[in-house]
Amino acid sequence: MPLVAHNDLPSLQRLREAGTTVVLPEERAAAQDIRELHIGLLNMMPDAALEATERQFFRLIGESNPIAQFYAHPFTLEAIPRGEKAAAHIARYYEPFEKIRAEGLDALIITGANVTGEDLSQEPFWGPLGEVIEWAWDNVTTTLLSCLATHAVLHFRYGQPRVRQPVKRWGVFSHRVVEPRHPLVADVNTRFDVPHSRWNDVSRAQFEAAGLRVLVESPEVGVHLATSHDGLRMVFFQGHPEYDTISLLKEYKRDVLLHAQGRLPAPPPFPDNYVPRHEQAILLEWRDRLMAAVKRGEIAPAFPEHLVAPQLDNTWHDSAEAVVGNWMGCMYQVTSAERRKPFMAGVDPDNPLGLNWIG
Repeated sequence: MPLVAHNDLPSLQRLREAGTTVVLPEERAAAQDIRELHIGLLNMMPDAALEATERQFFRLIGESNPIAQFYAHPFTLEAIPRGEKAAAHIARYYEPFEKIRAEGLDALIITGANVTGEDLSQEPFWGPLGEVIEWAWDNVTTTLLSCLATHAVLHFRYGQPRVRQPVKRWGVFSHRVVEPRHPLVADVNTRFDVPHSRWNDVSRAQFEAAGLRVLVESPEVGVHLATSHDGLRMVFFQGHPEYDTISLLKEYKRDVLLHAQGRLPAPPPFPDNYVPRHEQAILLEWRDRLMAAVKRGEIAPAFPEHLVAPQLDNTWHDSAEAVVGNWMGCMYQVTSAERRKPFMAGVDPDNPLGLNWIG
């Protein structure tokens, strides 16, 4: 599914330079039976991760099956504080939610966000996020929710608040497909890896108490993929299949720097199943040199990314691409060409995929 560069968003240009199929409007196929799909990205990530998150999700969409042409519509919430650079990027390239709501979407992706406490209902974005979720429920065929967005919807719509864990769940973990009949996991490996990075969890029991369907889970970190009862309207990720190979490495660097600044009480452990032993030693040496430099008031040593990154394996992207491609295919199957109508005539909105578990 080619991405259409209908605006000058830098992420689209960078993806094109990296080899992702991104076409200009004048390069679009002339055949009228190739439908346009308009997908919103509610990007709530903090400033430092704003553009990387754009590229991660757009890459997954752009690499899925070429059944349509994809128009990306990034937007965010005004309630989220922004620095000057991020605010300028948003003002230039993002669309206001009022425009999104007026023109409609075929599908919506909602990212995670930076939070200041455990109770999501106390976050400044809580009310505006709830407005978007309520609108999407009634007007968008399918919404894909990433990590904290999953936790917010489980709390907001289903009354299942997330639970703080004693240790951070982060690393790359093996998962098993537990509902192979669902089209979202069709032709996907029965076992595959997914990165996670979170302190909080919504358990399988909570998903099931909410009437949701668990499709993929891990014995180590719990549920990764689930859907609303109808199988499509809401799709929930607890993991981060969109992550780049070095995303967890960058998080490790961030947390070590926060510890060196006294903003974290202890240095972070290494992400599970991710950094080889030799590269762990390189990172530990850097951490010790960093702490010594901070103590002496000297310039911090450079982070040895160039020594570590080449030895990191990406064991999740192909499966992530397959799941997202299936999601796009399901959405294409049931979305009306009139984007304000979330389901085609004759499709049961309570069971759009014809799943045999709907009763």
